[in-house]
Amino acid sequence: MDTNAQIRLLRQKKGYSQENMADMLGLSTTAYGDIERGKTDLTISRLQQIATALGTTAPQLLSGELPPQPELYPAEVVHQAETLKSEQERKDLEIEKLRMEVAYWKRKAEDLALVEVVRHFVPPTNRNRIGF
Repeated sequence: MDTNAQIRLLRQKKGYSQENMADMLGLSTTAYGDIERGKTDLTISRLQQIATALGTTAPQLLSGELPPQPELYPAEVVHQAETLKSEQERKDLEIEKLRMEVAYWKRKAEDLALVEVVRHFVPPTNRNRIGF
């Protein structure tokens, strides 16, 4: 694999865009893209800058032997994070349900209180019974 392809592959593994790399190197995106496409010959200093930005060395980039990249997060940590996230979503739903229930009972209590106030302050009317 040539050096340019090696740079592109390592950049992608790191999750960097061409724009990110261009910013790190102080280049335009076009100039950096030309490096990856092999349209620009690399100087030793530029190769060292790229290697540093990618967390490797210039000789490793030239030889094509990149060190194995450790996983950013072990599978166990990812699983725990997903479990915690789903548990948090469940609890958020439960909290929302409880908020709705509290709002319902609050309205119900306000309505009952209003009925009691009306009963207390409004005198009852005399109704004449209609007999059959």
